[in-house]
Amino acid sequence: MIQRIQTIYLILTFIVTGVLLFFVPLWTLNNGKAFYFMQDQIYTIVLGLSTMLTIVSIISYKKRQNQFVMGRLNIILNLILLGLFVYRSLNLSGETVQVSEKGIGMFLPIVAIVLLVLANKAIKKDEDLVKSVDRLR
Repeated sequence: MIQRIQTIYLILTFIVTGVLLFFVPLWTLNNGKAFYFMQDQIYTIVLGLSTMLTIVSIISYKKRQNQFVMGRLNIILNLILLGLFVYRSLNLSGETVQVSEKGIGMFLPIVAIVLLVLANKAIKKDEDLVKSVDRLR
């Protein structure tokens, strides 16, 4: 159901986690090469899980409670990913060979978290609306 606002938020989350990170580097190395998430296996696994949860959540629009739980799990996965990015950037300062310049890709999990929170709010609102209508019967 594309007309529901939470579906729009989830599609935007899919674009951020599943599409945009292929084109936006996480950081730039000292030799000028861009570092993408695909170059580290842990980042690839966590982002793959997050993207798959988003797709499954979009598909299961009839089961609002499951959609809400998947949204929360996806938020936790993105927080873990953000923690890994922060850990890597704090342990490897700008003067080392590993990381020279931080990229915008490090902050995309924050955008995904905000979109997932908005989607969960809309799902909760729909669930409350259905419960109130059931009460009237």
